[in-house]
Parts: sequence; structure tokens; C-alpha cells
Amino acid sequence: MKLSVIIPVYRADATLKRCVESVLSQGCESMEVILVDDGSPDDCPRQCDDWAQRDARIRTIHKANGGLSDARNAGLEIATGDYLTFVDADDYLAPNTYQQLMKQLYESPETDLLEYPAYIRYGASDQHRLTFRRQTFNDATKYWYATQAYEHCYACNKLYRASLFDDIRFPVGRVFEDTFTLPQLIKKARRISTTNTGLYYYLPNPKGITMNADGKDLQMLLESHLEMLHPVAGQEAAFERYYLRVMNIQMDVYEQTGDRPILPPHTLNPQYFKGTEKLKVFTLNLLGINKICKLNKTIHFLWRSH
Repeated sequence: MKLSVIIPVYRADATLKRCVESVLSQGCESMEVILVDDGSPDDCPRQCDDWAQRDARIRTIHKANGGLSDARNAGLEIATGDYLTFVDADDYLAPNTYQQLMKQLYESPETDLLEYPAYIRYGASDQHRLTFRRQTFNDATKYWYATQAYEHCYACNKLYRASLFDDIRFPVGRVFEDTFTLPQLIKKARRISTTNTGLYYYLPNPKGITMNADGKDLQMLLESHLEMLHPVAGQEAAFERYYLRVMNIQMDVYEQTGDRPILPPHTLNPQYFKGTEKLKVFTLNLLGINKICKLNKTIHFLWRSH
């Protein structure tokens, strides 16, 4: 089985070497690496060409700047692997990660998506390691709730069967593109697995959308989550925790835009929560979505004015 690794490249001249070297040293027997120069104005275009000349596994695309989604999509158009994955040019992988993951896929060829561990914001004071148990899911919503996948929609710490992308692309011009795309992919997947093998290093990006999102951006994030927000038998507690997570996004959207809330009303069970979350649940149940959004906005306004 062949693996295609798609690496969008933009303003990454300081980190591209480390990234590419970590991918090439994965010990993966059948692999192609697609470097997508997304109109980078630095030394990256030359570096990409140099890498392609040095290693036959590497292919380089040069294109006008179109953003992360557009660059990933350009890589998808020419990828020839049975499985696909993505790496951001300022990140890197632990040695032999792909070798181990492809071995698992070879042993379980019915797997359509395999998620593996990652260090989130590696090197920052709030770095944390995302870990998994070896599990298999035949239902997208059960995977979404059981692993709290909505907290780690990252495109890069996953291997995908290439056919999942036959009619799916990352949304150009839309932020939080991973949260928009992952639900579409898992709905197509017949089998989703998680593993405790391998490690992806996500480095913090102070210019990333997560740190700089405005009301319009958060509205897009909220809409993506609403696609997956529905109860599932046997997952009541997980659903309610997810609902509270989405409600927090709704409050942020309302605070920044003033637009009428679009989160469907739901009465939460306080027994699933503790501490300040339980207090928030009582308040939500008492006031409802509209009033708790207004209250949250008023409290923050008074706090900033103090």
C-alpha cells in the first residue's frame, strides 16, 4: 500500500528542512511526498525544488497563493497513494510513525481512517499530549462522542483512505477548515480506528486562526459543529458535554456579532457536570439560550469596563 503525504508550504523557510527530513526518515517503503508551494514569498520555492531533485519520492507543485485549504486540495488532485495524510510545514513527526501506522493498516485493510497521538502546541507552556487507546468504530457519531473528536479535528494526525476524498475537498475561503471537513469524511468512513502508536508534533502558531478568530470566523466554526450535534442512544452524557462545548462557542459568537443564536435549545442534566460547568448548566436551563448569551455578553462588558 502506498502513502501520499501532502505538505502545504508557505512562509516556512525556517522549518521546512526539519519537516521534510522527519517525513523522509519515516521508514515507509512506499511513499510519495507532495510539496505544495502556495506562492510562498520567501526561500521555500527554491527549497521545494531542491528537495524534489534530491529525492525521487518528492514531487513539487508551485501555485498562486490560495490558502491552506487550496494548497491541500492541489495536493489531493495529484496524489496517487492508497492512503493520504497531511503535514504542516512548521510541524514534524516522531521517527517511524508512518511505518508503524501503515503496518496497522496493512493488518486491518478495512480501516478507512486511522487517528494517532499528537503533541499539541509542542514547546509552549500549555503543551499537552493527545493520546488514544486502540479502538475501532463503525459509526461516525459514536467515534465523535467517545473520543471527543470535536476537540481534535486536526487534519494532520490522521491517515485516510484516499477514496474518502473522491468527492470531498477542504473549503477554500472558510476558516476552521478541519472542523468543517472531518465530519464529512467520517460520515463516509465505514471503519474508524484510533491507536496509541506514533506521534505528530503540532507547533504553536501565534498567527493561526485559533488565536485570532473574529465573530464571523466563530460563526463558521459553530455551523460546522451543528452538523454533528444530535443525541445518540447510549451516549447521553457525551452528547450533553458536547452540547455545552458548542454552547460556549455560541456565546462567543453572540458576544462578537450580536446575531440571534442558532444553537437549538436543549435542557441539560446537571448530574453529568461538576463545578462551574454545573453552575452554567443550571443557568442555561433556567434562562435558555438567548438570555444566557445576553447575560454572558453583559458580564464581559462590565468586567472590561471595570
